[in-house]
Amino acid sequence: MKAATPDRTLQFYDKAFNWIIDKGPNILIGIAILLTGLWLIRLFSGWMQRGLHKKNVDDSVKPFFISVAVVVLRILLFFTVMQFVGIQMTIFAALIGALGVAAGLALSGTLQNFASGVLILMLKPFKVGDNIIAQGQEGTVTNIEIFYTTVTTFDNRLVIVPNGKLSNEIIINISTQGSRRLDIEMKFSYGIAYDDVLKLTEQAISLSKDILKTPEHRIGISVLEESGYKVMISVWLNSHGFNDARLIFQEKLMQSLKEGGIPLPGMPAKQ
Repeated sequence: MKAATPDRTLQFYDKAFNWIIDKGPNILIGIAILLTGLWLIRLFSGWMQRGLHKKNVDDSVKPFFISVAVVVLRILLFFTVMQFVGIQMTIFAALIGALGVAAGLALSGTLQNFASGVLILMLKPFKVGDNIIAQGQEGTVTNIEIFYTTVTTFDNRLVIVPNGKLSNEIIINISTQGSRRLDIEMKFSYGIAYDDVLKLTEQAISLSKDILKTPEHRIGISVLEESGYKVMISVWLNSHGFNDARLIFQEKLMQSLKEGGIPLPGMPAKQ
């Protein structure tokens, strides 16, 4: 029994020596790959940050993109090193895949909002301060988050819209072009001379400081009917403050026509 102990010790040392000779180079190369890979990932992170800055990507999504890229590269590096060393990662890979599928199914709606938020911040169909019409709501964009966008309506209601809804529906950005056209159609009887209507309308336009010089406004007869004719008035206003300017101009137009002796629709003509 005592003679067997040295033999077992020798066998252990022989096996350990053979394992080191067999696996040692792979382990050393694996460590070298790991250190080199981490260094390259660090360089890639800096390069990616500079690239996103040059492309004017929104600051709120830069850290997310960089973090996701670094995590994915580190996971791939880990699997590569383990595989090179000789450790089979099939079970771990299958487990991670199963967890990913389960998480994706459980968070499908949230992930959709998240992906839509990233697209909105990257493509910028609208930005904070723009006036938009979306989901039946019209107002000013006050905040754009990863999962939702907040809009303050003109009557001071705060509307929170999931980004998934914004990316899959029509969005009307009122502010992008800088100006909006206001169309007003009014009906007059044939007893009222069109030249008088034109003159008084031009007068109201000249007194309205909010109306833009370019593009030029247009005034013309749009429809001829048995009971009278309709006049279309098209003027351009700044997108910002459009509603206030519209109310002011309509008031000046009504006042100009009334002072000029032209009865408005619904008013009896002067005898």
